[in-house]
Amino acid sequence: MIVEALRLLVTLLLTALGYAIGGRINPSLEVDPGTVRLISALIGAGVGYVGGGLFGRGFRQRLDVLPQRFLPQADGQELFAGAFGLIVGVVLGGALSAPIIALVPGTIAWPLAALIVLSLALVGARLFAMRSHDLLTVAGLRPRAPLVARRIGDEEPSYLVDSSAAIDGRILELARMGLIEGRVWLPGFVIDEMQGLADSAEKSRRRRGRRGLEILDALRSTAHVEVVVLDDEIPEVEDVDAKLIVVAERSGAQLLTTDTHLAKAAELRGVRVLNPAGLGEKLKVAVAVGEIVTVPVSKAGSGEGQGVGYLDDGTMVVIDGASERIGEEIDVEVTATTRTAIGRMLFGRPA
Repeated sequence: MIVEALRLLVTLLLTALGYAIGGRINPSLEVDPGTVRLISALIGAGVGYVGGGLFGRGFRQRLDVLPQRFLPQADGQELFAGAFGLIVGVVLGGALSAPIIALVPGTIAWPLAALIVLSLALVGARLFAMRSHDLLTVAGLRPRAPLVARRIGDEEPSYLVDSSAAIDGRILELARMGLIEGRVWLPGFVIDEMQGLADSAEKSRRRRGRRGLEILDALRSTAHVEVVVLDDEIPEVEDVDAKLIVVAERSGAQLLTTDTHLAKAAELRGVRVLNPAGLGEKLKVAVAVGEIVTVPVSKAGSGEGQGVGYLDDGTMVVIDGASERIGEEIDVEVTATTRTAIGRMLFGRPA
């Protein structure tokens, strides 16, 4: 629809332009001026039809890329902001078109003015819809719940949250259980990082960013937890992970993250780290070599004759000689244990 509307406007514009140019031509041959104008208008219409289609499709593609693609599942606030942006675009386009209508012949001015108004209206609608949350917050139509913004001072902060921990979501359950309490510091650059994810054109990244923001919003209403925005900037450091380590070093805060690489780098710098994923792994029941455990064999292993099962806490058990007993619950004697990047693994054989 947008492409066809733009094609029509460009065609009308070039048809009028061709007609006007034809009236200025003084042919050497004895040709009727009306015929010259007609031929010139037809040429303009043909060029406008082809060029208008190319312009319309190109404009549509740029319009989609401009706001990192318009959100396909627009909610009420996005529709409201988009409608407001449409009105702003129409008003701005009308203001820019007024001199054109006054100074240019009407056959050319009106199609050109309509093209300018339509283009600015579409751009305004897309841009306003994309930034609906911030615009409505500034306008006071969607007041954001108060978050105190502070700088690092004499007070000893409790926790410093990384975006990976917020997106993971387990910090919310830990806070509700009382394992995390006190002040939770949320750096401004971490909020910016999650906002960038929430506005991403990629669906999976957009989902992760929105989940992180929702978790932090829920954390603010949790008892015994005070979420505070930290507005300290580290201009000499560009990387977000490096910024977090520097802030944690300066403040003495305990870093909350599920990023194992960030956790290791922070620990090497002497920063205390709380990894919710690692905490869950350490809370699993320890099983010693020689013990007997009951395991349901769920699938075949990678080795010949091996079966794989899982304990109630999610620990993987690789069982020799159990590939033919898939679906059965068997007793297994533990012969070895190991830790990997994904957690603890047990090895055993049927008891």
